[in-house]
Amino acid sequence: MKGVLFELKGNWAHFRKPETNNNPLTHDFITKTALIGLIGSVLGIERNAMKNLFPTLSDDLLYGVRINNAVKKESWAFTLRKVIDVLDRAPKQMEFLKNPVNTIALALRDENSTENFERFVNAVERSEAKFTPVLGLHNCPAELKFLTGGEFQEREGEFVTKGFVKEKQLDVGKLLTAKFRLGVERVPTYQNNDFWNLPERYERVIYPSENYEVFGRGEFYEFTDGSQWMLI
Repeated sequence: MKGVLFELKGNWAHFRKPETNNNPLTHDFITKTALIGLIGSVLGIERNAMKNLFPTLSDDLLYGVRINNAVKKESWAFTLRKVIDVLDRAPKQMEFLKNPVNTIALALRDENSTENFERFVNAVERSEAKFTPVLGLHNCPAELKFLTGGEFQEREGEFVTKGFVKEKQLDVGKLLTAKFRLGVERVPTYQNNDFWNLPERYERVIYPSENYEVFGRGEFYEFTDGSQWMLI
């Protein structure tokens, strides 16, 4: 499969967990559906057009994430009011990621989306974007940096990765003496044309932070540069 690695970072990020509406919490890294929205921003695709692209890109693209620094979160309080609302409102707490720096692996699984994939890769390589890409919210601008392009080859067996792995693939025995943080996330991988993340298409993954490695067994993907990834 055609693929690319690029760096994604910013000062702040918020990828809302849907079960935390009143005082929103954030996922620890960008979700696949949020990444698809970011791709639409870079390509300048309007919201109505993205509505029908989300299901297609959810199926046609695979992604993986490497967390390059420690995951740090801060909560901030905001008072939200409508323009015509003169009543005082209580502040709402919202959780943010602080200074996230991630390496994103993006692969083209189905050639139906070749044009959008190649346009996105070319835009990242040239540091261009039609709309401002954001890390979940419009006041969290994103910085994208092209790293390398190549091919992902599907493999089977034992592997070592600095990215996330599916929970069932983690080789726990090789991590008993690990002294770094392992995070657990349940992330959406598919959004339909009503902007709804289907519950049955969530994936539970485990990740190492700060560029550490974890061991896994099963299906994985090897990139041209020799790095190994779990892509979902």
